[in-house]
Amino acid sequence: MQSQIHPVILCGGSGTRLWPLSRKQLPKPFLPLTGAKSLFEQVVARVAGDARFAEPVIVAGAEHADLIETQMHGAAHRLIVEPCARNTAPAIALAAALLDRDAIMLVCPSDHHIADADAFRAAALAAAEQAAQDHLVAFGIAADRPETGYGYIRRGEPLAGGYAIAQFVEKPDRNRAEAYLASGEYSWNGGIFAFRAGALLDELTTHRPTMAQNLGAAVANGTTQGTRFHPDPDHFAAIAGESIDYAIMEHTDRAAMVPADMGWSDIGNFAALHDALEQDEAGNAVRGPAELVQCDNVLAVTDGPRISAIGASDLCIVVSGDEVLVTTRDGAQLVGRLKGASEQ
Repeated sequence: MQSQIHPVILCGGSGTRLWPLSRKQLPKPFLPLTGAKSLFEQVVARVAGDARFAEPVIVAGAEHADLIETQMHGAAHRLIVEPCARNTAPAIALAAALLDRDAIMLVCPSDHHIADADAFRAAALAAAEQAAQDHLVAFGIAADRPETGYGYIRRGEPLAGGYAIAQFVEKPDRNRAEAYLASGEYSWNGGIFAFRAGALLDELTTHRPTMAQNLGAAVANGTTQGTRFHPDPDHFAAIAGESIDYAIMEHTDRAAMVPADMGWSDIGNFAALHDALEQDEAGNAVRGPAELVQCDNVLAVTDGPRISAIGASDLCIVVSGDEVLVTTRDGAQLVGRLKGASEQ
């Protein structure tokens, strides 16, 4: 493959399950959760300075446009400002419509953690080769535990550099997740994709013609201001929001996957954040001033006040500004239902 790969970075979602760290004005993608750089900055850095990758196309809402510009630190990019949230299928299609039809897109969520950047780039190159053959390619994340919080991909017949996709599977219960892991046929669906822009738009026209029509009008009537493109708000608002999985990937006969073992996590809650951070011999992970005595499997995160805990197990303790959160690891999935998270 001769042409550059075009990273498309999706900046959506509110990250309410990471409240009180994640808030509306500074949500999950723009926080330095796993290192000195924010998750968004880490996505950009994975392809920066590599001639095989073009400048990124970023899709985000207007409320975070200035924050994105700040965290790009002057690097070249194009920012598509969505007038309203319409899920991943319209967001990805917007980027496709603004690229050359033969451009290879690498679609990346802005809020995931990847420990092995070299493995990520290797998977991206393999996915791009398949996308150049008009496959619609998903990264199949290596599953290392029976996770019930992720969707799964079942691999089918071998392809050069990957596999056809036999089935997309919704989040399973524990028994099915254990069966998937034992079979060796299933990977996690991490929401990372590669497409040829024209092939994606053709599939959208086939499977979601009304969405394709409204999206085409939104782009045709949009406006450009510097590095920012603004789709026409009325036509874009007429789009029925839908994920790329439901709109296209589960319907196309060109779905493929590349295996990716790269230390991936969606950092979907504090238990996942705990797992992604460096831990001591007792399984404790600390960011900020904390004293943990006779504790095991505890996450302690604070932006100032010291956390002190004795004899605690399997807890996540988070202090951010004027808010304090204490949850078990099992309860971490429910943080988004708290009043503080919903009223932030």
